[in-house]
Amino acid sequence: MIVRWRAVREAARGPVVTHALIAGCGVVFVLGPASGLNPVYGTGGDELLSAGTAYFRRWGVVPDELFTGTPRAWLTPLTALFVHGSWLHLLGNMLFLYVFGAMAEERMGRPAFLVFYLCTGYLALAAYAAANAHSAQTLVGASGAISAVLGAFLCLLPRARVTSLFPFLFFLPLRFPAWLVLLFWFALQWVAAHRAESGPGVAYLAHLVGFSLGFLYAWGRYRRTTRVERPATATEGDSQP
Repeated sequence: MIVRWRAVREAARGPVVTHALIAGCGVVFVLGPASGLNPVYGTGGDELLSAGTAYFRRWGVVPDELFTGTPRAWLTPLTALFVHGSWLHLLGNMLFLYVFGAMAEERMGRPAFLVFYLCTGYLALAAYAAANAHSAQTLVGASGAISAVLGAFLCLLPRARVTSLFPFLFFLPLRFPAWLVLLFWFALQWVAAHRAESGPGVAYLAHLVGFSLGFLYAWGRYRRTTRVERPATATEGDSQP
């Protein structure tokens, strides 16, 4: 009876880890230079730009520095998960995390979901850095970890229906099975990764690695358990992790 009451009480609190990750990313962004809200970094112009560059190099992943063997460099794939380059970058990632993370957390459990999120995000960014080992471009953002959440969601709840908004259909809300939406998203990342040129931009490879890690982990860990499926609401199209 006590165990059952604890489970009910925890369920009533909602996706605590998901909400905490969103709050953490939000606080880090507001306090950082990219938000433009912290006067410590200046109020604009070259001063703010210089502060932002230094900030991203300190807390983001710099591929050509990651494998130098310094302890600080090896921590950056973890710290980079909480750093974002713009309001659009932050809000797009947090939207996906809010929608898909809540159900994935409920399915995995809070401690397991937190470890899963941090580990897959770290590995996704490290894999991108390894593939671009000579690049000096800084990589920041939670998209690798959130892509892993999408991969796990596809494995755990493939038939859950999600509401998607497509810009080319005038943002008309349409409902599709999660497997169709997420496989379409993965295909877009695959095409974009093969068309992307070297240099600054979106780290599509980190998305692909994260998604694959998330799916494989969920398949290996939960394939023998019963899937719990229910409707979900998501926004896909103009914002991508």
